[in-house]
Amino acid sequence: MQKLLAAAGVASRRAAEEWIRAGRVSVDGLVAKLGDSADPARQTITVDGHALEFERPAYWIVHKPRSVLTTTSDPHGRPTVLGLLPPDVPRLYPVGRLDWETEGLVLLTNDGDVAHALLHPSLGSEREYRVTVRGAIPDAVLRRLARGVDLDDGATAPARVGPARFDRGTDTSSFSLVLFEGRKRQIRRAMQALGHPVRRLVRVRMGPIELGTLAPGRARALRPAEIAMLREQAVGAAGRQAGGKRQGQVPEARKKARATSRKSRRRS
Repeated sequence: MQKLLAAAGVASRRAAEEWIRAGRVSVDGLVAKLGDSADPARQTITVDGHALEFERPAYWIVHKPRSVLTTTSDPHGRPTVLGLLPPDVPRLYPVGRLDWETEGLVLLTNDGDVAHALLHPSLGSEREYRVTVRGAIPDAVLRRLARGVDLDDGATAPARVGPARFDRGTDTSSFSLVLFEGRKRQIRRAMQALGHPVRRLVRVRMGPIELGTLAPGRARALRPAEIAMLREQAVGAAGRQAGGKRQGQVPEARKKARATSRKSRRRS
């Protein structure tokens, strides 16, 4: 049942499990239980009394410019990423968020399993960014960023950091950064703490999907090969999560982050 709700794009699989446990999901008028199955072609599935409409999975990416919200609507009438999609695209939801000032790749889909695989912090899906910061950034600072930075909500997980290129004309340094977790304004807060505030931030990859040459403000449907890679990642993520729950495993990136945080506390 939780897989059907995720496929309908109304919730991640984990959220769907909570809905089922809370008795919010019914099939033909009978309250569903975890482990139940249903056929949406012949049966009516409801959440809080509202019947679900099952659409074919769709996958699009947009190149979000600055001053566009990564949300489905805004009460103040500000532009959102949905406004970058063609009018005939089915109802889609952004996978994760980019803040108001950040540019780059946003994936939109109604496939809850794919969204869960890309977003769940325990599954270590990669997010790659092109980062431009103020000043000439020393290698020692890049190594600190790679190890993890202490923020007010805990140490960041280890990251993969590329070499920096300094531009004397603009007094900025640019480098690539691959994260395995996603916190609110994480990169901006980390670079502020390291003394090199962000001047520009562009997400160029999410999981196996790359922004490529897609122009700012434009959108495109994913190619069949890209969809296959996303679905493969979702299947693999589900297997890893199930295995981790059975064996009590902690993802390697999280282990390293915890170790780094403990060392920092001992030094202080």
